[in-house]
Amino acid sequence: MKTVYPKDLSPMVWQGLLQGSVAPRPIAFVSTIDQADHINLSPFSFFNLFSAVPPILIFSPARRLRDNTTKHTLENIYEVPEVVINLVDYALVEQASLASTEYEKGVNEFVKAGLTPIESVLVRPPRVSESPVSFECKVRRIIPLGAEGGAGNLVVCEIILAHFKEHIFDNQGLIDPHRINLVARLGRDYYSRASGNSIFEVEKPIARKGMGVDQLPEKIRNSAVLTGNNLGKLGNIEKIPSEAELAEIDIKMPENWHNAQVLAKELLDTNQIQAAWKVLLY
Repeated sequence: MKTVYPKDLSPMVWQGLLQGSVAPRPIAFVSTIDQADHINLSPFSFFNLFSAVPPILIFSPARRLRDNTTKHTLENIYEVPEVVINLVDYALVEQASLASTEYEKGVNEFVKAGLTPIESVLVRPPRVSESPVSFECKVRRIIPLGAEGGAGNLVVCEIILAHFKEHIFDNQGLIDPHRINLVARLGRDYYSRASGNSIFEVEKPIARKGMGVDQLPEKIRNSAVLTGNNLGKLGNIEKIPSEAELAEIDIKMPENWHNAQVLAKELLDTNQIQAAWKVLLY
């Protein structure tokens, strides 16, 4: 384990460690405008959702490490406290990256990145036509976190109007992660794509109270084959299944305990949890 004190590292090295480890991070593609109607568009990965009622998004345009200057986005917000936060999908990622170029003040990144502005309904900055989701927001508060290079500025935004592309919804009217196809930032020049095989489901223990890993039989809990994820799945049921509950499951039983663990792991990895229980309790 490598243990470091932030103060012992240069700000650049420390920021790289943070961005590489606190990831993936969703991207806020933020459009703003100043009092002279100059439009700015820039992506920020220090961003997330923090409340549904009221609907609050927060992103953080940090002071530049190299010279401690502030970004045009932040300067615009102080003049006109309104933003549009557009989400970035895979089809948009290269243009969003291009828009992060530090052009001179007054340069319109919509034009530089080849993106299409759409007039917003309730705020002055335009939306990004190509974005799958756009949130028109009023800025409720700006919270500076420091005065040195690298210090963030929390921009607390309240969503007052939302726009969703029709194609991102499934037949139940819910957003399909495969269709919205979002991207997120990692460290250095890396991104991740939230679609395809990288998407998986983990059932939330909301409708029931999982009994917990501590209630598993000792030989299962101390297995050298089963992973923490496997044990978590086994502990996410209310009680150990009875013989009667497992009787109808037709599966060839392994010859020994090691093979039972191997087979159970395969079953758990494919979400055949009851079958895995039958193998492990045999």
